[in-house]
Amino acid sequence: MPEKVHQGRAVKRLREILHVKQDVLADALNISQQSVSLLETKETIEPEQLELIAKTLNVPVDAIKNFNEEAQIYNIQHNYEGANPHATSVAVSNHYCVFNPLDKWLETLEENKKLTAALLKEKDEKIALLEKLLGEKKK
Repeated sequence: MPEKVHQGRAVKRLREILHVKQDVLADALNISQQSVSLLETKETIEPEQLELIAKTLNVPVDAIKNFNEEAQIYNIQHNYEGANPHATSVAVSNHYCVFNPLDKWLETLEENKKLTAALLKEKDEKIALLEKLLGEKKK
């Protein structure tokens, strides 16, 4: 008979593997960070709460119930990107850039150059106008 899994430790380890902090999980579960800490010490977690945790971490409940660290790391590394894109995970979500940040930075630099040139041109025009007005005043 397989060894009984300590569910609290399994939650903690999965959370760590997924780089989810206790306070993030606490917010998602609408409980305190201390409650998450206490939860991670429990050998058995209530089924409803276990289901909520699994949904929040975007893992199957069985991944917690039958936790095997090596198997879970392999599973996460090889299947995480292929996870259900419609899942409503609060704590863990993939964010993919739809633009190249370097391109955006270069566009911003170009825009700054144009604005600076326009400001300098305006300043030069004002100086020329003031010089003209002072020249007329002296006459």
